Amino acid sequence: MQNKRLKNNIIKTLSVMTGTAIILVLSAYLSSCHIFSKEPKIAFSKGGDYPGYERYFDFIKKVEPDAKLIDLYSMKLNDAAKELESCDGLVLTGGPDVFPGRYGKAYDSSRCEIDYRRDTLEFMLIKKALELKMPVLAICRGEQILNVALGGSLIVDIPTDYDTFVIHRCTDPDTCYHEIKIREGTLLYKITKVTEAKVNTNHHQAVDRLADGLLVTARARDGIIEAYEWKDYASKPFMLAVQWHPERLDTANHMSLPIARYFMEEVKKYREKK
Repeated sequence: MQNKRLKNNIIKTLSVMTGTAIILVLSAYLSSCHIFSKEPKIAFSKGGDYPGYERYFDFIKKVEPDAKLIDLYSMKLNDAAKELESCDGLVLTGGPDVFPGRYGKAYDSSRCEIDYRRDTLEFMLIKKALELKMPVLAICRGEQILNVALGGSLIVDIPTDYDTFVIHRCTDPDTCYHEIKIREGTLLYKITKVTEAKVNTNHHQAVDRLADGLLVTARARDGIIEAYEWKDYASKPFMLAVQWHPERLDTANHMSLPIARYFMEEVKKYREKK
C-alpha cells in the first residue's frame, strides 16, 4: 500500500514536469524515502549513544558497514514506537535487571538493579516488533526481558537461588567463560553449525520458566538456559535470544559473527517485503 501511494505521487509529479527538472525532483524525492534507501535500518533498545553499548553497534557494522543504527533509549516512548515502525530489525541489548514484579516476584526487588523506564520501553518495543513481524535479536538482558514479555519468568539470583558449579559472572566480564551445548535441528544449530561451544558470561539472572511457544536451544553444563527461539521457527518471523554477549566474543567464535550475519540476512528479507 505504501509503495503504491509513493508511485502515484511520483507519477503525478512527473506528469507536470520535463527534462532536468524531473531528474532533480525525482532524485530528491526518492532519497528522502526510507523505502527506497538501500541501507537497512536497525533499532537498538539501548545502543552506541551510551558508554559500553557501542559494542552492539560495532557488532552489526562488522557484517553490514552501511547499516543505519538507531538508539531508541534516548527517545520518548511515543517517538521510539514511531521510529521502530520505520526500522527493519530490533536488537534488545544487555543491561540491568528486569523488575521482578513483571513476573510475580516483586518481593525480590531488593536483590535487583532496576531501570524501570527501560523496562517500560522494551516491553513496548517487543509488543510492537512482534506486531510488525520484525526480526528480533535478544542479547543477555534482552533474552531475559523477551521471555518475561512472552509470559515466562526469571531466576532472580543464580548464586543464591540455583545449585550450580558453573560461574556465570566474574569481576572482569571479559575473562569469564563457560561451555554450552546446542540442540541439533534448531535455528541456532543451523546458524552456528556446532553442538558445543565456549561463550562469555556476565549475568546473575537467567531464564527460569520458559514462555509458551518457545524452545530451549542451548544450555550451560548446569542446565541454565543459554538460548531459545520459536518452537516453529520456520513459520515465524526471525527471533533468536542468547544469554551470552556475541558482540564481545572473538569474531572467530561460532557464537559471534555468524549470528550477526544471519540476523542481517533476515533483516534484508524483511525490508524487501515492506
